[in-house]
Amino acid sequence: MARRLPSQPPALPGFSYVRVLGSGGFADVFLYEQNMPRRQVAVKVLLSEVVNDGVRQMFQAEANLMAQLSAHPSILTVYQASVSSDGRPYLVMELCSSSLATRYRSELLPVAEVLRIGVKIGSAIETAHRAGVLHRDLKPSNILMTAYGHPVLADFGIAATLAEVDSQEAVGLSIPWSAPEVLMDESAGTVRSEVWAFAATVYSLLAGRSPFEAPGGDNTSGALIGRINRAKPHPVDRPDAPESLERALARGLARAPRDRPASVLELVRELQAVEAELGLAPTSIEVAMDDWALATASDLADRTVVRGLPREVTPAGANGRRRRRRGAAPAALDASGSRSDRRVTGSSLGRPSSRGAQALAWVLVAVAVVLIAVGATVGVLLLRSDRGEVPVVSDIAARVADGSIEFSWRDPGLDAGDQYQIRTADGATSAQTVPRFVVEAPPGDEVCVTVTVVHDGRPGAPSGSKCATVPG
Repeated sequence: MARRLPSQPPALPGFSYVRVLGSGGFADVFLYEQNMPRRQVAVKVLLSEVVNDGVRQMFQAEANLMAQLSAHPSILTVYQASVSSDGRPYLVMELCSSSLATRYRSELLPVAEVLRIGVKIGSAIETAHRAGVLHRDLKPSNILMTAYGHPVLADFGIAATLAEVDSQEAVGLSIPWSAPEVLMDESAGTVRSEVWAFAATVYSLLAGRSPFEAPGGDNTSGALIGRINRAKPHPVDRPDAPESLERALARGLARAPRDRPASVLELVRELQAVEAELGLAPTSIEVAMDDWALATASDLADRTVVRGLPREVTPAGANGRRRRRRGAAPAALDASGSRSDRRVTGSSLGRPSSRGAQALAWVLVAVAVVLIAVGATVGVLLLRSDRGEVPVVSDIAARVADGSIEFSWRDPGLDAGDQYQIRTADGATSAQTVPRFVVEAPPGDEVCVTVTVVHDGRPGAPSGSKCATVPG
């Protein structure tokens, strides 16, 4: 079938048309120059013949999704969205290169570069998942490169929120990178089907072909679907690709969704472990903070209140200190540990003729002190026992060679699932399971790291900071 000609570029206020960048089934992409601020941008314009209410809604959903997610450094930035004078919706985006889509087919990409791209794009996918969004078209051609060589994920055109995937709706498919359950119409897409597509994409960048593509064989849609459904990918067949990397990708390409990693982040951490195994500087995982970390200060303060211990709040004075109302004594704790609503007044406390009441008050005060002391002791013991489960790294060594610094330490006794969290002085963090960390640095630079063991999602005490300087 002959490829169609690109549509006529629309006249957009504030933009000057330059040339065609590409064409797709529903849209064309043009290069424009924005007048203010002056820069070159890519403009995605829907074809007039496909514009209807459904397509318009899909395009609006894409614009909203991209705007919501494009703050991530590995997701394509969207500048604006609107409708042209001839009624075609358009999207103004960051100008990036699609060279990776052809480059991985024509040359073997270095393993280090594939791992770096995998960690960056995996971080973007994980961030989308945490926002409740499935991409649903993960493949090498949807990874673009910025002018600075940074990979970014593009084309959320058939993305859907996780809540909308309950129905078995028809979705666009890129067969070589689609999970078996999606091809077999068993699912419209899940996080684990995206794990499959992500693993298939990394595999493709590494091998120069999709996992179930037979070099020189039958690669028609039917043949590919049959091989994907059997889920037995061809070996990567690269001597510089370690077995641990092939095992990680094989887990992501498991036939049964339950046998795959539960999240893209799990597979990203395995890619980081391969980087450490190869002595490479680990690529930072860039995942958006959880919602609680983005809460307002008042909401955050409210969440840190221990609900079991209600507080009596009194107005603050001019100096910011809490004042007690005149004539009011401190509230006592009842047997349950809650403060009593009854106030001890002058009629029952402090009068010489009311020694029984006075004695009772002193008993209540003593009980309160004992309860507080016991609670504090139990809390400290629990805290200590909890922290005692997490080992601490010590005696970090540093070796400088060839413009890099290798930090290493003895395994303090990690359990299955534990990880080291490494933090450098500039605030960058990395998670891995091997007891060494390599940093590349120019001559004269000093690099400092601390290492913390994370057990069952809980960090232990950090190690002391270890610094080393690359000779100038």
